[in-house]
Amino acid sequence: MPYLAEPEFRHDENARTGVLLINLGTPDAPTAKALRPYLKEFLSDARVIEIPRALWWFVLNGIILNVRPKKSAEKYAAVWSAEGSPLLAHTQKQTKLLKSLLGERGHGDLVVDFAMRYGNPSIEGVIRKMRAQGVDRFVVLPLYPQYAASSSGTALDQVFRTLMKLRNMPEVRTVRHFHDHPGYIAALAGQIRAHWQTHGRPEKLVMSFHGVPRFTLAKGDPYHCECQATGRLLAEALGLSKDDYIVGFQSRFGRAEWLKPYAVDIFRELGRAKTRRIDVVCPGFMSDCLETLEEIAIEGKEIFLTAGGGEYRYLPCLNESPAGIAALADIVEAQLGGWTGDNPDVSARSARARALGASR
Repeated sequence: MPYLAEPEFRHDENARTGVLLINLGTPDAPTAKALRPYLKEFLSDARVIEIPRALWWFVLNGIILNVRPKKSAEKYAAVWSAEGSPLLAHTQKQTKLLKSLLGERGHGDLVVDFAMRYGNPSIEGVIRKMRAQGVDRFVVLPLYPQYAASSSGTALDQVFRTLMKLRNMPEVRTVRHFHDHPGYIAALAGQIRAHWQTHGRPEKLVMSFHGVPRFTLAKGDPYHCECQATGRLLAEALGLSKDDYIVGFQSRFGRAEWLKPYAVDIFRELGRAKTRRIDVVCPGFMSDCLETLEEIAIEGKEIFLTAGGGEYRYLPCLNESPAGIAALADIVEAQLGGWTGDNPDVSARSARARALGASR
């Protein structure tokens, strides 16, 4: 197997630790031309679409990629900003803020960067860049609070595929989920409380998580349970009763049954019940993106109001909130045990290299 080009090995070079954040991805532009390769990469992933490959190839290439790019481009255009893709802009800012906070906590030598599972910057490209910066120990943190094979699983797959191409294999520690992390729950609760202090409480708080096919639960995927755990812990932190909130799932795709209740059904039913006000949060996303800004903030609101509902408020994701960044820093620090300061192996190599140089 041909290996990727790597920096020349040096005995006296200090090892560095890198933190790699991974998010879902985004097209390069809100156009059908840019959406086609992005959707092809995304929907070709066997972790995302668990359908026999031969059948799915025909459906994807013969139907979906000829129809969906234009429709998806229109949705992206509705949320695209002067900074470009919201997901990309937020992830860039989160990375910068996380590096700064970790530096304040005494980890100034960490290399902190981000990659996208689909689209750019690619996981392979960023790992190669970090290797060129001397990184030989990686903390890999997919920015999905709840683990699913189709999100965190496929992100880690791509990391390991890249590592298999390296001659000099680095050390790796991975974070598979943080759905019940105290800092993450506290950050969510604090953001919601701050909103309520200004605007008052709604009749119902809707927590909408990204959906997955229901059969994944029977096959051992913990995603549904972790979403429910996040919802329960967040409700407890906010002092809510079972009647005050509801957990739902969005972004259904295809004809198969997905995790229920569907968010669109929740919005419609609450609207028909003449609910005076609902607030909607998306605790499965660290950053606002197409699924939150278009599907929930725009489409969800239209469904609720059309059905007869009163006021609809979408509360943003944690994005660059100080509490959210602090939670990420806590998660990273928990992975750094034994990796801060000098690497004993490298220090020993450096000492031997100096000794050999002095004896010549």
